[in-house]
Amino acid sequence: MLTITISRQTSSLGDEIASELADKLGIRLITRDYVVENWLPEVADEHDLHMLKETSKYYLRACQTGQTFKEYIIDRLKKTAEKESLVILGLGSQIIFKDYAHAIHIKVICSEKRRIRRVMNKYNINHEQAVRTIDLSDRKHRRYVHRLFNRDWGNVSLYHISINTDGLDVQESANLIIHISEMKKENPQPLYKKIEKLSAEKSSNKNINFVHESEKDFADILDMYNIKWDYEPSEFPLEWDAEGNISLGFRPDFYLPEFDTYIEITTMKQKYVTEKNKKVKLLQELYPDINIYIVYKKDYHKLLKRFGINNINKEEDVGEENE
Repeated sequence: MLTITISRQTSSLGDEIASELADKLGIRLITRDYVVENWLPEVADEHDLHMLKETSKYYLRACQTGQTFKEYIIDRLKKTAEKESLVILGLGSQIIFKDYAHAIHIKVICSEKRRIRRVMNKYNINHEQAVRTIDLSDRKHRRYVHRLFNRDWGNVSLYHISINTDGLDVQESANLIIHISEMKKENPQPLYKKIEKLSAEKSSNKNINFVHESEKDFADILDMYNIKWDYEPSEFPLEWDAEGNISLGFRPDFYLPEFDTYIEITTMKQKYVTEKNKKVKLLQELYPDINIYIVYKKDYHKLLKRFGINNINKEEDVGEENE
């Protein structure tokens, strides 16, 4: 079964594209309104339904089945997707179905200028009111995804493609997605499969040139527990010069794809640890959707002793790591 998820900026024509897709493909369109009107009344009273329309926090409350409303919706979406092809608008569906081989994830965007004009025309309001409307609506989209799934709604890695409706109309956008769905039939695989496969390949590479022996020991611990890892796969820009060139970056030591988490090993002197802490803090501020943890010297040595690895290099504290 085909599942097409559509995420959209306010007034980017995402709603219209989702509706057009469902009509062209002859499949069901699932929206938030559809869920509230058709599914939730089975497990919610009038007060619940009102609160679910008001705040995303309420989706984390328990419904009449004992599940949270979030869990109930996810369960219904997955069971429905097993029986029939769907177009799903919003609901964090790009995350719910991220591991589905036959799912396609689309983000619909548009320039702020055009979005403002569309809102002004649709609601007959002035420019300032339209800007406010767009800001509030986009903020609610972002808050819903972050609160329920701890992901950044704007993270481009959640989507196969982004469609800019400055240059494509509803018909063209729908036809493009249909074309992609046809190609997807020939090579179905989850969005993250290639990334995880690459990580697994790197994890098994015993010829990696670790910067420090401590990193190799940590990799041995991960291998001992069959935890997939990738060594220094990504460098995150942290600072830019006046021209926009990257002047400072940070490359965490390990990425654990099964946990979507970066690990930074530090067995260095305090002055270098302080500098590294500042970089991690800056990374978290710039990329709030990234999970990263530092393993400090005392914790690392405990790990080594626990797993019988005693080749602690006393010279580790000398010099600064290449980041």
